[in-house]
Amino acid sequence: MTAVRLSGAVVLMGGFPALAGADLEVVPGEVVLVRGPNGAGKSTLLHLCAGLLRLSEGQGDVLGCDLGADRAAVRRRVGLLGHDTALYGELSAAENLQVWARASRVAEADVTGALDRLGLPQRLRDVPTARLSAGQRRRVALAAIVVRRPELWLLDEPHAGLDSDGRAIVDSLVTAAAAAGAAVVLASHETGPAGGLATRTVTMAGGTLSERAQS
Repeated sequence: MTAVRLSGAVVLMGGFPALAGADLEVVPGEVVLVRGPNGAGKSTLLHLCAGLLRLSEGQGDVLGCDLGADRAAVRRRVGLLGHDTALYGELSAAENLQVWARASRVAEADVTGALDRLGLPQRLRDVPTARLSAGQRRRVALAAIVVRRPELWLLDEPHAGLDSDGRAIVDSLVTAAAAAGAAVVLASHETGPAGGLATRTVTMAGGTLSERAQS
């Protein structure tokens, strides 16, 4: 099964084509880097694949779900790390993950393991996430993805806001997810560390995608 298949995908944002006929195919076990400048449409692409944006034209299939017919079915099977961590600021790290665990119907016992894996200190786990640093919130958001065990990982600037230890953890998570058969799509405005994780790189500009040979 193909994890992502887009053909001529168009997404309109306020009447403007944030995606302007994008073509992309990603298979399970791949780590694809989508590289392009700010404003190229990378975040829009990830949000479309997560089932959060409507497909205006073209065709889109994610994990066997038609984006034009059933976007809600996609959301349950995808893990998205965007610029917004999508955490409840008044809830602690542990409470946020418990919410995701219940929503995804996975064991709440996995919450502790996910926080351990992301290296969040025990003393911070009961602190409201609004009081955590940007890097700490980023770790909690990544832990929420680990808890959900998605079939498709969508990571927007995955190393942003993290120290060297945090970046190493992200790298290990991506490698392990792909090895377990998940598909991973990374978006970044530069190749940088993300380039070392990718099995394939595509370039995005003006809402369209073009293949780039992997060195």
